[in-house]
Amino acid sequence: MEYNSQRSKMNISEYGRNIQKMIEHIISVEDKEKRNQLAKATIQVMGQLNPHFRDVNDFKHKLWDHLFIMSNFKLDVDSPYPIPSPETLKKKPERLSYASNNITFRHYGRHIERMIEKAREFPEGEEKEALVKMIANHLKKSYLIWNRDAVNDDEIASHLNILSNGKLNLDNIKLSNTQDILSAGSGLGNISRKKGYQSKKNNQGKSSHQKKHKK
Repeated sequence: MEYNSQRSKMNISEYGRNIQKMIEHIISVEDKEKRNQLAKATIQVMGQLNPHFRDVNDFKHKLWDHLFIMSNFKLDVDSPYPIPSPETLKKKPERLSYASNNITFRHYGRHIERMIEKAREFPEGEEKEALVKMIANHLKKSYLIWNRDAVNDDEIASHLNILSNGKLNLDNIKLSNTQDILSAGSGLGNISRKKGYQSKKNNQGKSSHQKKHKK
């Protein structure tokens, strides 16, 4: 009986012990042409055992890399791809740079801050005034998603001033009415109506249940 502790180490266990033995047998074959034939046959079997690799770009290349890794880089065959080296396994992946999460007002999001940065660069005039009004109305709409009970234009103006480092203001700019924003195509009106309908439906269900319970 052969125990796992007596067997060779499997660098990639997903392929199973039989594939590992096939590769070890190929290493022992002296004729290189024969080794090449056996290696290609083994690659086909490895592909059949792992059909999900077909969704990976250049999956054949991946299979050949795994073949050499499982042989501890001892396999001497002709590969259609560059042969990996042991150093490639030790190489650490490059550190990813993560975006900063320093958002002043999270309910407005990152994109609105970028829009405000661009608006600050606009020259004074009607175009900039229209852009500032659009941004401010968007701030008001975003604010209403989080708090539909209380919002006023002075608060939105204050937030715009903070986000633009004092460069943008709402002097002589009148924002859209709260009810107009809620009933517009922003979907806020639909959300409000759905919540009211759901609340009414739940109350009707409770009332019906109570009546049945009394009977």
